[in-house]
Order: sequence, then structure tokens, then C-alpha cells
Amino acid sequence: MGTSTAANPVRRLLATVLGCEAIVIALAIPVAVAVLDVDGATAGAVCGGLAVACLLMAGLLRFPWAVAAGGVLQVLIIATGFMVPAMFFLGVVFGALWATAIWMGRKAKSAAPR
Repeated sequence: MGTSTAANPVRRLLATVLGCEAIVIALAIPVAVAVLDVDGATAGAVCGGLAVACLLMAGLLRFPWAVAAGGVLQVLIIATGFMVPAMFFLGVVFGALWATAIWMGRKAKSAAPR
């Protein structure tokens, strides 16, 4: 078995990004419904589904394919901007955090004593 998420700085950073992202995308539901008149079922299904996907992906980061799948998830979250325009900006911010977490985590992992 591989190292745990707690022992791997890349996974730890990526899981943190996904956890924060799940909160933000879930908070987009009431904005979509109350402010932008999006149907509640649609907003709940799209944003709620993506929030759950973020949390699930955070738990699946021990698999090598999960980083790429998380990248796809970042694109989907940017696409929620078609429903809640502020999510274009927030999605790009989280995409940048995702890329930075990969870069910084790998840098920290290579600097760690072996």
C-alpha cells in the first residue's frame, strides 16, 4: 500500500483544496436559487453533486489517477459559472490553487528528508 494522505504533502494540499472547494460550491446553491432564480432542484443537483464529488475525490487521492480526475473536476466547477457567474472567477481561483498545490506539494516532497 502507498503512503497515507497525512504523510504525503501533495495529497494533503490537494485534499485541503478540495475540502474548501466543496464548501464554496455548496454555498453557491442558495445564491443560485435566491439571487439568480435558478431552479432549486437544478442548483442542488449540480452544485451539491460537485460538492460531494470534491469530498469523494479528496478521499480517493491515494490513487494515481485521482489527481487527473481532480483536474477534470476543476474544469466542471469553472463551468458552473454558466449557472452562477461568480463561479467562473472562483473556479479559476480554485484551479490555480489546485495547480499550485501540485507544484508546492511536489517541491516539499522532494525537499523532505528520506
